[in-house]
Amino acid sequence: MHRRELFAHTLGAVHNNDMRTRANINLDNDAYSAATAFAAARGIALGAAVSELIRRAEQAPELPLSASLKLKRDQHGMLVVKAAGPVITSERVREESEDDLG
Repeated sequence: MHRRELFAHTLGAVHNNDMRTRANINLDNDAYSAATAFAAARGIALGAAVSELIRRAEQAPELPLSASLKLKRDQHGMLVVKAAGPVITSERVREESEDDLG
């Protein structure tokens, strides 16, 4: 075999559906902690845990934005946090503090 044919043959052997692909990835600390805890709880390797979590995320239904309890779009289309209760204005604070004084 020529060098190019040998390289193509090797690539085919390494990247097929029956084998795993090795990759180095950088994870945020919280993602790493969650993945290692998931792996430990299941008694599986970290790579298997990351693979399972990615597959779960891909299969999860995508919720429409309106399903979010905390986010909404404003009149300009920007995401903002929904108000959780009545808005307390400076005028109302002044009124309430006057009531307390007398």
